[in-house]
Amino acid sequence: MKIHRLFGLVIVAIALLVACEDDTSDNGGEFRGDEKNIREENLEKKEEVTGSRRQPCDTLSLQEYIIETFPDGNYLVEFDSPLLYADTRPAVLYHREGGTFIFGVIAKSKPGERNVEVKNLVGYDASFLNLDSTKLGTAFFFLTLFECSGDGAFNVVWETEVPIHSGFSSMKMKRWGKRKTPYVEINFIDGVNSGYRNYNYFLVDGIKNKPHMMETYTSISRRRSMADINDDKFPDYWEHRFVEDDTALFIREYDSVPFYWDTTKQLYLSKKERRWKREY
Repeated sequence: MKIHRLFGLVIVAIALLVACEDDTSDNGGEFRGDEKNIREENLEKKEEVTGSRRQPCDTLSLQEYIIETFPDGNYLVEFDSPLLYADTRPAVLYHREGGTFIFGVIAKSKPGERNVEVKNLVGYDASFLNLDSTKLGTAFFFLTLFECSGDGAFNVVWETEVPIHSGFSSMKMKRWGKRKTPYVEINFIDGVNSGYRNYNYFLVDGIKNKPHMMETYTSISRRRSMADINDDKFPDYWEHRFVEDDTALFIREYDSVPFYWDTTKQLYLSKKERRWKREY
């Protein structure tokens, strides 16, 4: 009799476990379905604080446009804040020459995986996401240019990928070289290599055409610095090479290799070694 009773308890436990799994699955579906509503409610709270200060083409309006028109799992990311409890700011830059243009950094969740969360993509801790085994999802970053018309309507002019998945920190508009070419510098923290990476988007053909992207970086044992090697409109760089000294206690630079942009091959090449090629 005890064996039958024990067998019955096991069956009941299995049934309860299956039911719990089904409930979890349903709740997950409801959560994904409510994601848009949650983001809209958060915006409404910000609107209440802003009140009469709202303007056409402002950042809140852009956030509303992204929620309404972009698929679930696509987000406008936020700047990294050095203060733990400071208010975060959306990662946007306004450019008002020839119209109202807004550069924004968008994170898109990889299809088939869990939707990413913005808090897991920004800052020093987030730069270790690729080493994390907790399945927080994979983010694809894009620099996106929006244009806003006089009546407050937005449209996407272009978008271009940022080849990294986590650790976003900041974005700035700068100018390069004697031509004063404007470019957007997007900074990502690289905690794994104790440094940072900059993805630089140069508006070599005007703001409405996709920019030219070039990466620079600095860490303990790696460095790439911006340069003008062949005096054309495209930026170039020096790739610095490091080696440990004989004591293995210090790392020193022992060489610098210039790379220039080849417009025919659409690659960065070096005259020092023909086999060395870089996409950006």
